[in-house]
Amino acid sequence: MSAWDKIYCNLCENILTNGVQVANRTGIDTIKLPSAHFQLNVGEEFPILTTKQLFIRQAVLEMLWIYQAQSNDVRWLQERNVHIWDLWQIDENGDWRDEKTGEVLKHFDPKFANTIGTAYGYIVKRFKLMDRLIDSLKNNVNDRRRVISLWQDEYLDTAVLPSCVWSSEWDVTNGTLNAWVHQRSCDVPLGLPFNVTQYAVLLKMLAQVTGLKAGTIDWSIKDAHIYVNQVDGIKEQLERFHTKGDLKAPELWLNPEIKDFYDFDSSKDIKDIKLIGYEHMGKIKFPLAQ
Repeated sequence: MSAWDKIYCNLCENILTNGVQVANRTGIDTIKLPSAHFQLNVGEEFPILTTKQLFIRQAVLEMLWIYQAQSNDVRWLQERNVHIWDLWQIDENGDWRDEKTGEVLKHFDPKFANTIGTAYGYIVKRFKLMDRLIDSLKNNVNDRRRVISLWQDEYLDTAVLPSCVWSSEWDVTNGTLNAWVHQRSCDVPLGLPFNVTQYAVLLKMLAQVTGLKAGTIDWSIKDAHIYVNQVDGIKEQLERFHTKGDLKAPELWLNPEIKDFYDFDSSKDIKDIKLIGYEHMGKIKFPLAQ
């Protein structure tokens, strides 16, 4: 059983056992813990769940959309058959609408049509966050100011959904690249598996192009929650964990010829990234709260 499956399933059990049911803006209650923290050694084991299938292609492309393409345009993802952000896409009139009722949830300047507004990749590009990080990793090994913050107050009102994973800090110790990632709000069944795998891929990419070894990711969460309509799916996953949990973590292969982060293939086939030996226990479908 992979270390990540153990950490993840223990977190889910803790939420179901000790969490508190609360209302929220979506209209679907959650069971929540106020905080959570864990550490993964990405250099020793690549974190991707085996107790349910995770689609590495979609996860990696969303990460590259944010940090490599530095885009907020949902069409970039749709062209690659990734539909994670479809429910948050601003329409041609500048409206963000409720999926079920068609009600306008928020109106934006129509110049933001087809985007998610001033969030995620928009912020990365606006403040040159990746360029600054990579330059620091290459040229200032002892730098203690490697902070990527996607939470910029000036741009929150013009974002459809302010960043959930909103900050990361990057450290080099003894030639090893480590990260600390913080999430303000975490949909544990849907968001967390994607997010952890994404940042593990990002860490390994950055380590490769800067001549460093991949190290640890510390992950902290404020408001770790499971929506009440996701509980049955989580219980199914936990049953797998307790009765069938003997699968090992796969290996992540990155094209060793890539020396520049911006050269990793971001086509729909992500040709420079592969999973080797990924075994899993199949899909579990979880509803998404808009």
